[in-house]
Amino acid sequence: MSSWLGGLGSGLGQSLGQVGGSLSSFTGQISTFTKDMLLEGVEEVGDAATELQVSNSKLAQLEAAYGSQKSEHERLKKLHAELEEKLEASEIQIKRQSAEYRTLLQQRDVEISHFKARQSGLQEEVQKLQQSAQAASMGGPATLPVATTASTTTTSSASSLLSRPSGSHQGFHSDEMDLSDVIWSQQEINRLSTEVLRLEAEVAHWRRMSQASTAAGAGNGDQGEILKLQRTIKELREEMSGEVDEHQHELTALQDAQRQKMADITRRHREELADYEERIEELEEQIQNGGGQAASLSDASKLLELEKSSQTLQDAAEQREQQLSELSASLEEARRKRDALQLEKDEAQEENAELLHNYTRLQASVAELQTRVQEQEGKSLQKAQQDHEIQALRKTLTDAEQEMQRLKSLTEAKPKEEVEHADILELNTIIGALRREKEILEQEQVNLRGKLKAAEEQLTGGAGAESSESEALEVLKTELERREKALRDAEEERNTLMLELEELDTQNQEATQHMISVKEQLSGQLREAEAEMTKLTAELNKTKDKEMELEQELETQKEKMSQSAYTLNDLHMGKKQLESTLKELKDKLGHAQNQGKEARREISELKKGLQERDEELSAAEARLTRAGERRSEAQGTSEELAGKESELSDLRRELEEVRSSHAKVMSEDYEMKIENRRLKAENEQVTGQMEQLGRQKEGQVSLNRTVREKDTRIEALKLEKSELEGELRQAETSLAEQAKQYQQTIEELTRARSMDASTLQTEHERTIKLNQEKDMEIAQLKRDQEQLASDHRDTNELLSITVAGQKQLTDLLQEKDVFMESLKQNATDLQVEMESGITAARKDAEALKQALEDKEKQLGGMKEENSHLKEEIDRVRDQQSRPQPLTEPKTLDIITELETEITQLKSSREVLEKEAETLRTAMEEHRASLLLSQQSLQVQQTELEQAHARHQQTTLNYDRLIHTRDEEIGHLQQTVDRLGESLSRADSPPVEGDVILQEDKSQTLNQENGSEKHDLSKVEIDKLIKGIKEKDTEISQLNEKNLSLTKQLDQLVVSRDQVGKLSQMILQKDLEIQALHARASMGGAGGHNQDVLFLQQQLQAYAVEREQVLAVLNEKTRENSQLRSDYHRIMDIMAGKEAALLKLQQENQRLSIMGDPAGNQEMFKETIQNLSRIIREKDIEIDALTQKCQTLVTVLQASGGEAGAGSGGVSSNQFEELLQERDTLKQQVKKMEEWKQQVITTVKNMQQESAQLQEELLKLQGQVSADSDCSSKLSVDYTQLIQSYEQKERKLGSLSQELAQVQQTISQLSTTKHVLLGKLDSVGQTPEVIAAQASGPFLTAEAPSHQMASPVNRENLPEELASLRALLVERENIIRTLQENNHRLSNSASASEGEQRCQAEEARQVKERLESLQRSVREKDLLIKTKGDQLSQVSETLRNRENDNEVLKQAVTNLKERALILEMDGRKLKEENELVASRSREKESEFRALQETNMQVSLLLREKEFELSAVSEKATTVEKMLKDKEQGKSGELNQLLNELKSMQEKAVAFQQERDRVMMALKQKQMETSAVHSELQHTKDKEQRLNLELERLRNHLLDIEDSYTREALGAEDRETELRKRVAMLDERLATSSSAVENASQQASMQVESLQEQLSRVVKQRDEALAQLRTSQEQVNQYAVSLSNLQMVLEQFQQEEKAMYSAELEKHKREKEEWRKKALKLEDQASALQVNLDEANAALDSASRLTDQLDMKEEQIEELKNQVDLRQEMLEEAQRKLMNLLNSTEGKIDKVLMRNLFLGYFHTPKTKRSDVLRLMGSVLDLSREDVDTMLGEDGRHGVTGWVSSWLGARGAQSVPNTPQRPTGGQGFNSSFSEMFVKFLEIESTPALPPLMLHDIKPLNAPPSRRTTGAASNTAAGAAAASKRSGESNPFLAPRSAAVPLLASSGTGGAGGHLLMKPISDALPTFTPVPVSAEASAGAVLKDLLKQ
Repeated sequence: MSSWLGGLGSGLGQSLGQVGGSLSSFTGQISTFTKDMLLEGVEEVGDAATELQVSNSKLAQLEAAYGSQKSEHERLKKLHAELEEKLEASEIQIKRQSAEYRTLLQQRDVEISHFKARQSGLQEEVQKLQQSAQAASMGGPATLPVATTASTTTTSSASSLLSRPSGSHQGFHSDEMDLSDVIWSQQEINRLSTEVLRLEAEVAHWRRMSQASTAAGAGNGDQGEILKLQRTIKELREEMSGEVDEHQHELTALQDAQRQKMADITRRHREELADYEERIEELEEQIQNGGGQAASLSDASKLLELEKSSQTLQDAAEQREQQLSELSASLEEARRKRDALQLEKDEAQEENAELLHNYTRLQASVAELQTRVQEQEGKSLQKAQQDHEIQALRKTLTDAEQEMQRLKSLTEAKPKEEVEHADILELNTIIGALRREKEILEQEQVNLRGKLKAAEEQLTGGAGAESSESEALEVLKTELERREKALRDAEEERNTLMLELEELDTQNQEATQHMISVKEQLSGQLREAEAEMTKLTAELNKTKDKEMELEQELETQKEKMSQSAYTLNDLHMGKKQLESTLKELKDKLGHAQNQGKEARREISELKKGLQERDEELSAAEARLTRAGERRSEAQGTSEELAGKESELSDLRRELEEVRSSHAKVMSEDYEMKIENRRLKAENEQVTGQMEQLGRQKEGQVSLNRTVREKDTRIEALKLEKSELEGELRQAETSLAEQAKQYQQTIEELTRARSMDASTLQTEHERTIKLNQEKDMEIAQLKRDQEQLASDHRDTNELLSITVAGQKQLTDLLQEKDVFMESLKQNATDLQVEMESGITAARKDAEALKQALEDKEKQLGGMKEENSHLKEEIDRVRDQQSRPQPLTEPKTLDIITELETEITQLKSSREVLEKEAETLRTAMEEHRASLLLSQQSLQVQQTELEQAHARHQQTTLNYDRLIHTRDEEIGHLQQTVDRLGESLSRADSPPVEGDVILQEDKSQTLNQENGSEKHDLSKVEIDKLIKGIKEKDTEISQLNEKNLSLTKQLDQLVVSRDQVGKLSQMILQKDLEIQALHARASMGGAGGHNQDVLFLQQQLQAYAVEREQVLAVLNEKTRENSQLRSDYHRIMDIMAGKEAALLKLQQENQRLSIMGDPAGNQEMFKETIQNLSRIIREKDIEIDALTQKCQTLVTVLQASGGEAGAGSGGVSSNQFEELLQERDTLKQQVKKMEEWKQQVITTVKNMQQESAQLQEELLKLQGQVSADSDCSSKLSVDYTQLIQSYEQKERKLGSLSQELAQVQQTISQLSTTKHVLLGKLDSVGQTPEVIAAQASGPFLTAEAPSHQMASPVNRENLPEELASLRALLVERENIIRTLQENNHRLSNSASASEGEQRCQAEEARQVKERLESLQRSVREKDLLIKTKGDQLSQVSETLRNRENDNEVLKQAVTNLKERALILEMDGRKLKEENELVASRSREKESEFRALQETNMQVSLLLREKEFELSAVSEKATTVEKMLKDKEQGKSGELNQLLNELKSMQEKAVAFQQERDRVMMALKQKQMETSAVHSELQHTKDKEQRLNLELERLRNHLLDIEDSYTREALGAEDRETELRKRVAMLDERLATSSSAVENASQQASMQVESLQEQLSRVVKQRDEALAQLRTSQEQVNQYAVSLSNLQMVLEQFQQEEKAMYSAELEKHKREKEEWRKKALKLEDQASALQVNLDEANAALDSASRLTDQLDMKEEQIEELKNQVDLRQEMLEEAQRKLMNLLNSTEGKIDKVLMRNLFLGYFHTPKTKRSDVLRLMGSVLDLSREDVDTMLGEDGRHGVTGWVSSWLGARGAQSVPNTPQRPTGGQGFNSSFSEMFVKFLEIESTPALPPLMLHDIKPLNAPPSRRTTGAASNTAAGAAAASKRSGESNPFLAPRSAAVPLLASSGTGGAGGHLLMKPISDALPTFTPVPVSAEASAGAVLKDLLKQ
């Protein structure tokens, strides 16, 4: 055991040493950092280079710290890995052990079942015995129950010993141990398992005992762990706050360093400028001095040099500015590096925290494992000892009962000692179980006795029993005796086990005492480590959870960020630019005002200087005139002076011009100021508009415009300002140069007066040269003036240009607005054009129908013409047949030709008739299809509208439901809060007021924020609804149905999902409402823990809801992206559709043109070619579109199959229609995009506002929680500070006026000085004058800078002063708390008893726990409220998103409807085009046939005409021949005429027959065609009917098959279901009981687990809330600290010159505070030392607890010795008193001799003092001594001896004199030393006491305040007075303090009289220490000092 404990201690020491080393390094860093922070407030770095070096060094330090952190991190990682390996090994071992234990338990269960069976058999036998037995002895029943009780108790005791290790293994999964320990414990377990097999009979009872003991032990362990965790949480919080403070200090230190560097750079720049000005002045003075001596050439060269030097100075200034800019850039880079390093450092610290957390967890598990292994070892040793001790320790049951009583008394006495709580509880549970068993056994014994009595009565009643029964009785008696023996053995075993138990208890007590000592040794180290570890564990868990949440949020929001990053960045950049521009404008305005003030002052000074110069010039002119009158030689000079006067007048004129220009500049400056004021007002308006940005979407464009205009105006004003500043500088320089020139001229004139003629001549030449130079300068000034004027003009032009640009911008914006309106009008016009085009197409179709009818009429006309031509032909034939009979064959040919023609015409007419019939049928079909399509369109539109209305209704219903649920939740939360408040009031009455205040404030804040958000969301929803309605109307007007249809296709699925999600959310809300109702009903009865549990559950529910809301938002974003992709795809499709539609319209136009009957043949040919080409293109397009349609249909089917039956309601026809319409959708899509972007921007703005509001809410809550305590103090301080601030402002105003006056006086003095210097040329200049001259401009340069800086800081003064006062109050509170802690520590140190300390610590812990619980409750309430606000915000954003989605869906639906309509129109147009094309083809064929027939007819007509002409010629010839042959051939003629007539008649008959035949033929053909058509119709009908028949037959067969199959399947299913129902009934019957049992067990387990969970969660939440509050407080403190440091620096910079007195006051206060802090630190260090000593004493006392038994005897002996010593002391004191009484009246001869000699050795002037001292020694009053001295002065020296000797009375107790220090001995006079010596000698001393054995308890170390190592007892009396003495001892009772030191302080070099008297004389009186001067009082005195 000891070796194992030593190994454990060494391992723990190593691990704790590593942790302690890291902690010490960390604390060292913290301490160095705090020192740097304390020292840094006063330091100021020299220049920018040193500043950069400092920053680089700091960066290097940070990098070094980072490297050390990294190394620490790696070391901890290695440790972590090793501990994890150990953990894995131990887990493997534990698994094996658990398996073995399980097998053992199974074996025990089997044995228990066997024993139960045996018990039941025995009980049956006993019953038989009772029935059969007739007589029994009384001994059996008396002994039987005793035996049973003993057996049961022994089993119980043994089984507890067995089962305890198994119980201890329950927590092994998270434990760790070394492999060697594990192997050794395994061997022990194997050995013990063999022993366990022997004790099988005692398992059943002890299993119950072990369960009870383990449960109790676990509960107690949990309580102890909770206490530890609470302590560690407190320590972690304190460390966290310290670390956060340090980080904030570092940040503020870096900021301070940067500001100091910047201030140093500016200061250096100013100093350099002042040096340059001094150098310029020195150079000017040198020029003035050397002007009279040197020639004019040297002056000119000096002037040139001066100009060069001024140029070089300007270049140097520019270089300085460049360097400044570079330095600022480098500083910014350094800042960036510092931020990066800070981030890396934070990451490293987080990793360290994680590793430390893991390390602590592993350490804790190792410690637990070791303790459990220790317990196992102890138990195994005890079990090993059991075998040896069982036989020796057998006693009776009475002894066991006595032992139980003794155990009770022991358990009652033990709690006083420091024994572990868990072991005591285990013993108590074992004892209670034993008692219960004893009571049960006693009851059984009583029952058995009653049964035996009844059996005896039966036996007495039935005396005549058989002998067999008596034999059976004897057998049973023997068995009973055997059982009794077994029971006695079991009793003995039980007694032995009880004795072993007692021994185990004693061993356990010893072990616990040893463990307590070890724990107390290690507690100091472990507390810090555990504190850090638990803190880091909590932080790690929190950070891990946060990381998980953040990763999820990151994954979800990456998609959002990719979409919204650009717009967000733009908005943020715009806002930042606007804010920066506003800030810059304000700064520049203040700067310009200051510059204007300075310029006015300088102008006034220059004016005064000019006036003075003018006066001096007039005086000089007067002098010159006088000189001209006096001297006639200087007439030429007078003429030159006249020229000079003219030049001077010119100069004056120029000066007046400059003044006028300056006045103009002033007026411009005034205008600028007015403009600035106006700009300020506009800026304020802009800020107001910026605040309204989130609420107003529509005003964004106008705001941007105004902001741009403001920016342009601001830039123009900046340019103007810079130019005006340049002009002012130039004017100032020119004025300064002129003033210098005037000074020089005046000085020259004064010199000229005093000079002779020769000198006048030289002066005259020099003045000529000077005049030339002045002319040059005047010309230069004129040029500068012109340049200024041109610059002014340029600025005006620039302004006009900027104004014009602004106007152009506004015009552009107006044009864009007009363009937007025109686009809308164009869209409406396009809509109208589309409708007009459709109407025109319909009109074209009607025109084509009319053309067809015209063509048919033309056909009829042509037929009539044909008939007319036929008649003419017949007539011609008649004419031909009459004159000539020779023309018979020709006429026959003509007839045949005509017949053929007639047949052709008939065939063509039939074809035309068929074509007309087909056209009519096509027209009818087209009309029917049109009607059908219109009907389908209307049906689809109605369906879409119904679906949209249903969707809107569902969304509205869900919104209403959610709103009502949220309201219910809010009400229930309020009720819960009220219940929580009432509970908190009942629990914590002292903290009630603060809690109520905070809750009321947070509630009001949350309510206001919520109401504002709700109102805002309502207003925005109304605006969105209005916008949606307007957009709907626009969309309906602009035909935007394509986009809406495509989006609706995708979003119908999404809407279903949304509906499902909304329903889930509503279910969750219902569950929450039910839980809240239950909570409200339970609220009265339930305690504070239930409230906390419920609040935690609610928090979890809120977190789940938040995740769901985030998921919904992610889905919405995905839907938006899908909609965008679909929109782009449809746009591409629409582009193609537009081109196709345009082509179709062109073709329609061409066809309508082609439809004209008056068109030429060439037109017909061209149209035919175009139609053929268009038909080919359309075929290609149709193929492509069909492929696209097929792919889209497949996609739609797939999406529809995935989404469900409801979503896939779009057919392929509808999709084809969608793909056919594309012409007017580009503009609409652009508008939709713009609108969508606006909606997205508004949503993002809302998100930003919500995030900002959340941040503001958190800040406000933190401020409310932090400032609620200090509000009253701050209000009082604020009023005082306002008054002080007003007084300081008044002082500032008066000081500024005084400064202006001082500057004026300085300027006047400088002018007078120059005059005096001019007069005193001969006298050399002293360095003091030069210094005064140099200091003048420096003052003037430095004063305006202060004036510039002061008004900026006046605004921040009250806030900074308030923060300073708050800091002071905090510091005072800290000091008070420190003082209270010091007093507490002193009291605790004075109290020497350890138990009181423990009680105080416990009370303090309880108080802190109460406070932390109250704080956690408050923070929980705040957390819940913030979570509720966040939820409401998220729900509002969700609603906004859903509204946007609804708007988009409506737009999509509208676009889809429009696309459908357009597709329908396109289809109609295509069908019409096809019909028109077919008709045009038919008409073309008819026209061709008609043209051919016309050509043939015309050819026939020509032939007939030729034939007619030939016939007429023949007729004439025949007539001639006839006339010739009339006379001879009249008979032949008559014959011929008759034949001709007959032939003509035949021909007419033939013609009539032919006509009849033709008519009959036509009728036959018509009949045959009609019959053919009817035949075809009937055939088609037959085919259709046959197909229908076949289909119906197949359908019937399928239906019958399916019906039969379904019937068979239904029968099978019925049978199966019946079987299943039977099975289920059986299962239900069997499983219901099992389920009930399991549910009861599960409910018990769940309740216990829930209780544990609630505790753990409660603690975690409390820790989290406290962490948050501490972080918020730390942030606030850091901000206030940084503000304070800023304020202090600004005060130091501004008030160096003006408020030196206040600065000194502040410094004095600072020094006082520092002194106080140092004093407090000293006191704290002293108290820490005392505490350490007290802790050491406590540790020693705890170590001595083991040795207390040994020391008691020694204490008794020591007491006897003390009594002896006390008696000796009392005797010594008695002797002392006797000696004193005896020697009090005696006189010491040596003393008297010394006094006598001393009197005569002293000078006469000091002898009166010696006499007074003698009187005091002799106890004479001062008045007696004075009277005696007066008499001595009168009578002489002889009277003093008699009076002195006579006046000696009884000596009373002397005054305690002060011991002289060494320094006093050397510094005082001899008489004073003598007096003090007498005083010391006159006080009697104690004899040396024999107290060598008594030692002082302790001696405090040396401190800063006390220079001596004085003891605690003596320190109170002599710490302040004595510094160099040896340590006096502290007496145990009387505590007498000796008044003499071992070494004389006077030193060896002192007088003889200063030496002390030897110890032989008893001249000391005892000085006993009073009762008040105890150790506590001494400590208090020390603390006060």
